[in-house]
Amino acid sequence: MTALRAEGVHRSFDHPSGAVHVLRGVDLEVAAGELVTLAGPSGQGRSALITLLCGFDQPDKGTIEVCRRSLTTPPSWRLCAVLPQALGLAGELTPAENIALPLRLDPTRRGHPVGDAVDDLMAELGIDGLGDRYPAEVSFGRQQRAAPARAVIALPEVLLADEPTAHLDQRSAPASVAALRRAADTGSAVLVATHHDLVHLAADRTLVLDNGIVSVH
Repeated sequence: MTALRAEGVHRSFDHPSGAVHVLRGVDLEVAAGELVTLAGPSGQGRSALITLLCGFDQPDKGTIEVCRRSLTTPPSWRLCAVLPQALGLAGELTPAENIALPLRLDPTRRGHPVGDAVDDLMAELGIDGLGDRYPAEVSFGRQQRAAPARAVIALPEVLLADEPTAHLDQRSAPASVAALRRAADTGSAVLVATHHDLVHLAADRTLVLDNGIVSVH
């Protein structure tokens, strides 16, 4: 089943020298249980596309559907989780609290303990034992491992990630890639914008965004 669909998506941005057309009719589909990577040259609009697909921005033209629902506002985290380049960790929460947040905000899980699920996922990603430290008190690499944990823990229908391994070393990256792969294997439709060969190797297929158009690699 197709969980994420974009049809004829256009997006341009104002500039003193004239409008900059970043996306020129993007079409794509990602099915439930599929990990798809989005490749292409830097500056070609991959981050802009991710922002549209999660409802943080609106296209000038075209349609976006998440689980067959037309996307006009950001959906719930259970429906569509997003891992932005900026990570988006809440500075006033510890890594464990950040990871648990989607579960605590899910009304279907109220009253259910979340600690074991968080602890297990942190251990898999090598960030257990952070104690009561806050994001600003741990390395950026460890923050970048906490952010995907927060994205996958609620088993979202759709998971969007923008360069999730950009600042991870060769030892840390495989665990984060495995978490994304596992999310797809458990039913999420996962789309990852990335330059990292390791992520592309884990994917079911790769799309390329170049000159505002998506094509099959």
